[in-house]
Amino acid sequence: MTDEIMHVSVGDLKPGRFLLIDGIPCKVVDIETSAPGKHGSAKVRITAIGMFDGSKKTLLKPSHSDVEAPVIAKRKAQVVSVSGDNAQLMDLETYDTYDLVIPEDLRGSVKAGSEIEVIEAMGKKAMTRITSGGN
Repeated sequence: MTDEIMHVSVGDLKPGRFLLIDGIPCKVVDIETSAPGKHGSAKVRITAIGMFDGSKKTLLKPSHSDVEAPVIAKRKAQVVSVSGDNAQLMDLETYDTYDLVIPEDLRGSVKAGSEIEVIEAMGKKAMTRITSGGN
């Protein structure tokens, strides 16, 4: 599992980057930095959304500390079939097939033959966007 995690400085984080909060891969949506106090360093409050469950998480750390970040792999897949809120996908590099739940924002627009982008981190996968239309 060590090859799936890297360390990133809190000062280098920006919205859109990924980090682990309570062991859950999250995408940073907001960063607030407080001024350093008389006896302490500046603090950074990070607000992030869980990549796979959509839960909102916050993290408060000193600006000079490090956090863990997941290694994210972006892959392309083709939709083989759609059944309700699930889609059967085929990876366009390895030709492996697997099922994923279609996210709320993509429901209704995912069709058989479409190419989509899938992100993978820590053994989990999720659809992110449609790259081409299909049928």
